[in-house]
Amino acid sequence: MSFLVRWLIIVLSHLPFGVLYALSDILYYPLYYVIRYRRRIVRHNLTTCFPDKSESEIRDIEHKFYHFFVDMMLETCKLASLTPTELRQRVRFTNPELITDSLAEGQSVATYLGHYCNWEWMSSIGLWLHDGDVCGQVYHRLRSDAMDTLMRQLRERCGSTCVEMRQTARFVASMQSQHRPCLLALIADHSPKRRDIRHYTRFLHHNTPVLIGPEKLIKHFGYKPLFATSRRVGRGYYEVEFSLLHPDPTSLPDYQLSDLYFERLEEEINAQPEYYLWTHNRFKYAQEENISRPAEKSMTQ
Repeated sequence: MSFLVRWLIIVLSHLPFGVLYALSDILYYPLYYVIRYRRRIVRHNLTTCFPDKSESEIRDIEHKFYHFFVDMMLETCKLASLTPTELRQRVRFTNPELITDSLAEGQSVATYLGHYCNWEWMSSIGLWLHDGDVCGQVYHRLRSDAMDTLMRQLRERCGSTCVEMRQTARFVASMQSQHRPCLLALIADHSPKRRDIRHYTRFLHHNTPVLIGPEKLIKHFGYKPLFATSRRVGRGYYEVEFSLLHPDPTSLPDYQLSDLYFERLEEEINAQPEYYLWTHNRFKYAQEENISRPAEKSMTQ
């Protein structure tokens, strides 16, 4: 099975973008109307995250999301053949000097991202760094060893080093012992396991449990915390801008840096909600609350 998946990804990766997006337009219909991939989760997420939106607005976001979701899956396949030059043309980081200048001064940087726009292509930030700079991309290991290896290979073609989530502290400690400043890319909107919940934050009308590991790491090792704001400027084209989350995270009370991250992520999602990963059961451990919606029955179809 892993061989077939690898073969399919390689074949898809060599299709021209025009053909790839034509295929995406076709695949959208069986995925949405026949397979109905995670539609119940997507609908529940959208209705509870945007209680003030009408039924037609929710459906509009839902349709746009599934169109983008297929695009993103096929774009991820393109990582198998895209050249560094092509990636730099399609994912433009508007102010990479915010990172490269810090690294040149010996200051390590941690940039927060979310499952927003094509986060797989965002790993190409490594192509914008100077020779010798280290970019560690923290990722959640897949259950399938074959698929995990394949995804690491695709991501590392972009100039980053994949760091399994449980090995993050070891990686950072290794960089520090070598006196090598590095960039650490953190997709920090995963839902923690129930036994690991230590803090809830207000996120998209939910009291949501958050991973506190990134904040603890940033404070302990003295990393500069940035937020990466992503925009889809065209089909297959993205822009990313970095901004400082806080100038002195060690001065903040516990969990406030995590709260700042989710505030920025919520602003990003509200701007164009169709580009967030709504198929994730992100709010499964959220604290219960009553969210009223008009015409709730009609939304269950």
